[in-house]
Amino acid sequence: NLPTLMANLDLHNEPLPLWWTADFINSDPGTPGTPCTIDKWIVGEFNCSCVGISKCAAAYCQADSPNASFFDIPVKDLMEATYLGNLMGQKAAGILNACNTKAPSPAAAKIINRIEAVKSAVTMGVLSKEEAGSMMAKLFDV
Repeated sequence: NLPTLMANLDLHNEPLPLWWTADFINSDPGTPGTPCTIDKWIVGEFNCSCVGISKCAAAYCQADSPNASFFDIPVKDLMEATYLGNLMGQKAAGILNACNTKAPSPAAAKIINRIEAVKSAVTMGVLSKEEAGSMMAKLFDV
């Protein structure tokens, strides 16, 4: 019951956070492997700032892929991730517009435009993935 959960977290007057997930665990005290006798669920954990889009997993750096990047995501997965990202962005923009917030600062808009330009350059074959990664690193001073 989401209204009850939000009230229990003292968030009853707040909108549901856009990037928020909760892992629910059935608290049925029955014997493992048997059907549940009680339909009572508890929240095991909240993820409030580190929610990922699973279709972007190929861009996750790990021991066996330390140089993974955005450009390693398969095209089909990238299309789905882009759809989800755009949908979340539209929802976020709607929430922000409803709050009468300002547009991104000129500096933020400049960075957004540069990121889009680098991604487009890779898509068009103007830049390699390595060149794009280097440009992104410089853009974010990493």
